[in-house]
Amino acid sequence: MSQTITLNPAQESSLLRSLSGIQFSHILDVMIVMPLAPMLMRTFDLTAAQFALLVSSYTFMGAISSIIAAFVIDRYNRRRVMLAFFAAFILATLLCAAAPTYHLLLLARGLAGVFGGVLGSLVHVFIADCFPYERRGRATGRITAAFSVATVLGVPISLLLVNHTPLGWRAPFIVVGTIASVFWWMSLRAIPSIPTTITDHRWHKTLEPMQQVLAHGNHWRAYLYMFLMIMGGFTVIPYITLYCTLNLKFPETLLPALYLSGGAFTFFTSPWIGHLADKYGKARVFRVTAMLAMIPVLAMTHVTSAPWWGVLLITTPFFVFVSGRFVPGMAIISSAGIPRLRGTYMSLNSAVQSIGSSVATLITGMIVTVNAQGVLEHYTYAGYIACTAILVTLWLVGHIKVATAAEPAK
Repeated sequence: MSQTITLNPAQESSLLRSLSGIQFSHILDVMIVMPLAPMLMRTFDLTAAQFALLVSSYTFMGAISSIIAAFVIDRYNRRRVMLAFFAAFILATLLCAAAPTYHLLLLARGLAGVFGGVLGSLVHVFIADCFPYERRGRATGRITAAFSVATVLGVPISLLLVNHTPLGWRAPFIVVGTIASVFWWMSLRAIPSIPTTITDHRWHKTLEPMQQVLAHGNHWRAYLYMFLMIMGGFTVIPYITLYCTLNLKFPETLLPALYLSGGAFTFFTSPWIGHLADKYGKARVFRVTAMLAMIPVLAMTHVTSAPWWGVLLITTPFFVFVSGRFVPGMAIISSAGIPRLRGTYMSLNSAVQSIGSSVATLITGMIVTVNAQGVLEHYTYAGYIACTAILVTLWLVGHIKVATAAEPAK
């Protein structure tokens, strides 16, 4: 399937740097609340369910905004939409740092999710629009590596600021807002203009792109695949920090090392997985990484005692393979959408991703509890749910087809 526009190598490199910066900012903003769990729960005297709500508020509001955006996103120039949403995302993240109470922090996180959720889908829209299918795995791998950079640099540095500055838990949100501002200026020059292909701008026609996207069974299979990919990780991820510190007695002062180790390996493995996906087939590479992901998922949720280095031997492959699934996975999903409706299709996909994150977090939040001894209980069930979802994706990935402009798959 051909891309929408053609860029020269220098333009492609510049675009990838900017998209990686946007993805880095968005992912760091999503991730940063999770390692802050012990501090936020102490500061605001939160239960596990209240913390789950704080995490899921971002993704839940991202789902709502993505659904709304799906109605109108293909009516506008993609560059303008990206820059506007990125700027609003930065302001909302800075509001999180200023929140004086739990409820205002919850509100600010929801507002950040409104804009961040759409950013995630737009990044992959630009990848699909600007890179041919044959090189899309590598481009997606570069974008996925932003997760690694966020883990290697953003999360550890933010946690160090939490522990060693008077700003406390507010420091990470200030860091994210500041870094994202730099990437916004980079994006202003690097992101190409992609005008809308819709010629009839009458508002009563607004529902037509959505109807056309939802009329194709291939899209529905891709959305179910996305939902299950999220369930295969997000039932476990938000509670890793709590489980490690409460159950495995991992020192809070070493939490930066936990994320540094996982992110450092993922930084190198994500582009490598993308290269393998382009060379050997995206579905095949997805199946291998997904099967390997189940090993650390079960280890993470079942081990009851381990030294600090033993914890790193579990969490590092967890980050590598759980996130590694998304390199071929997102390339498959972005290629399943009808090219002329890609904005609407990927916005709905972002909504599915956000809904999956919210559902997974809330389900685990209702299952796990902290007992009177301060130990997290019933975390093993989160591992079973994640592995069940992963097993279904191994079958489902073979039923998702690459769409073409001439004859989209149904």
